[in-house]
Amino acid sequence: MASLEPNEMIRRLTDFIRAEGNFKSVAIENLRRMPGGASREIWSFDCTTIDDDRDGAERRRAMVLRRDPGAHKINTSRRNEFAVLRAAFEEHVPVPEVFWLSEDPAVLGASFFIMERVDGETLARRLLRDEKFSQAREVMPAQLAEILAQIHRIDPVKHHFDFFTEPGESAALTEVKRYEENFRLLALEPHPAFELAFRWLLGRIPKTPRKTLVHGDYRIGNVIFGPEGVRSILDWELAHLGDPMEDVGWICVRAWRFGNDQKPVGGLCSREEFFRAYEKASGASVDPEAARFWEVFGNLRWGIITISQARTHIDGFVKSVELASIGRRTAETELELLDLIE
Repeated sequence: MASLEPNEMIRRLTDFIRAEGNFKSVAIENLRRMPGGASREIWSFDCTTIDDDRDGAERRRAMVLRRDPGAHKINTSRRNEFAVLRAAFEEHVPVPEVFWLSEDPAVLGASFFIMERVDGETLARRLLRDEKFSQAREVMPAQLAEILAQIHRIDPVKHHFDFFTEPGESAALTEVKRYEENFRLLALEPHPAFELAFRWLLGRIPKTPRKTLVHGDYRIGNVIFGPEGVRSILDWELAHLGDPMEDVGWICVRAWRFGNDQKPVGGLCSREEFFRAYEKASGASVDPEAARFWEVFGNLRWGIITISQARTHIDGFVKSVELASIGRRTAETELELLDLIE
């Protein structure tokens, strides 16, 4: 995807927002590319609008643009992500409000949507180490459990999530087969630890007593937080219908602990503490064996994602040092899988 000059991007973005919001005028300032966003581009800007009516009310809002960077090894839908975010906002889950969506490449070269910018910190290492966030570390396990329970209560029928595939009888088997297929397509060299993990998982497929909306990437790195704790949950592009225990296992994946391995849930608390908090908030029990299955699956899934991110760079779809460096983390997941299934 050809990049746009900042002035041209501002011009096109101004025209788009004016038309979508039916505004009399739109002024964009402070447009800048934000760090991170390995799979999608994130742009921050301030937007002042004047309504096209007799009152002509003026409003200034902090906004974020989330755009596809180009071809990718595992693609997701901005339209689906936009719809799920809108539903979560309506159900009072702490997420940014979404405003406008475009799938027309003539606007900015790729699909994108625009949402509210929520101020706060996103770097997990600061959360786990800075004294400023000591109180946040105490309250966030319960907050994250309560928010996850909220997400799992979102009604897919009420919000017309007919774009999601029904996972069938076994959500776990569906996900394992899906990622095994991705692995076969992506891997350029043998990964015996992954082969062993697939065999281990296929021999321990748990039942799915309930199916819900699954965030799909519920982890510390996708949380905006402040000294008081959670402010917003980000990155809903992997949301789908499935087993809610998938989210419970995913937040326990070792890569999200940032060195705090004695506290498996995001470096914040023990599994048992998080399970109790989730049970209290959701009214549903957590089967430790099912949670373990999904934690093993989560580590395997992250390993496959590291391969896909590296391939996106290697195959020339998106040239990115960040994507290439993520590919070097595959070996970490292989070691963790061997430890987990020993």
